[in-house]
Amino acid sequence: MKKFSLFFIGALLLVGAGCSSPPSQTVTPNPQPATDKSDLIRVTTPLADTFVKSPLHIEGQALGSWYFEASFPIKLLDANGRPLGAATAKAQGEWMVNAFVPFKADLTFSVPTTDKGTLVLEKDNPSGLPQNADELRIPVKFDQKTRTIQLHYYDSSKDQDATGNVMCTRNGLVAVERQIPSTITPIQDAINLLLQGKLTDGEKAQGVTTEYPLPGVVLKGASLKDGVLTLEFSDPQNKTSGGSCRSGVLWYQIEATAKQFPEVKTVKFIPDILFQP
Repeated sequence: MKKFSLFFIGALLLVGAGCSSPPSQTVTPNPQPATDKSDLIRVTTPLADTFVKSPLHIEGQALGSWYFEASFPIKLLDANGRPLGAATAKAQGEWMVNAFVPFKADLTFSVPTTDKGTLVLEKDNPSGLPQNADELRIPVKFDQKTRTIQLHYYDSSKDQDATGNVMCTRNGLVAVERQIPSTITPIQDAINLLLQGKLTDGEKAQGVTTEYPLPGVVLKGASLKDGVLTLEFSDPQNKTSGGSCRSGVLWYQIEATAKQFPEVKTVKFIPDILFQP
C-alpha cells in the first residue's frame, strides 16, 4: 500500500511539473486583406486591368451594410499612391436591406503620370473605427491617347526696339510643342504644364526663357462661359507681381497658352490683384 501511494504521489508531481512549463508559442503571420470581396461588393464597370479615362463611369452592387445614407466613397490612385480624383457612389434603390443594392458613380480625375493605377471603393464608415473599415481595390490601366498642345514662353531677343530695349510685349512669346494625355480638361492640363516651366536644353539654347514655376502659385480652378475663361489661382507669396514688364510677360504666357483653344476668347484671373505691377 505504501509503495502504491509513493508511486501515485510521484506521478502527480511529474504531471504538475509538466503543467508548469512555459507553453510553446505559435507565430501567426499578419493577416492580408482579402482581394475577393464578391460576398460584399461586386463591380461590373470597370473590370480589373482594363483601360480607363476621365470621366470614369463606375457601376456595380454592394450589400446594404456597405453603404451609409445610401452612399460610399470612391477614389482613384496612380501607381505611386497619389490621389487623382474622388467620387461618391450612390445607391440605386433602398439601401437599408440585407441584400445587394446597385450603385453608380462618375469620377473625373487629373492627368496621370503613371501607366497604371488603383480604383478604391471604400465601405462607408461613419464610426471611424478601424474594425468597421473595409475596401475593394481594383487595378486599372490609363488610356495613354495624347494630343499636341503649345506652351507659350518668352524670348526677349524677339521683343526689342531699334535701340535694343526690351519692350515686354506679346511679340516675345515663343510657342513650344508638348504632348499631353487626352482628357476632358485640356485647357487646365496645358496651363498646369506651363506653370511647371520645364524647358528642354535645346529650347534654352535658342533663347527661350520663363520664370515659371513660381513658388506657391497654383491653379485652383477654371471655368469657361461664352468664350470667357476664368482662372482662379493661389498666390500666397505674391509671386505674380513685381513690375509691369515682368507681370505682363507672365500674364501673356498664360493668356496665349489658353487662347490656342478656339473656344477661349478672353482670359480673366481670380483674384483680380494677380499679375499686377
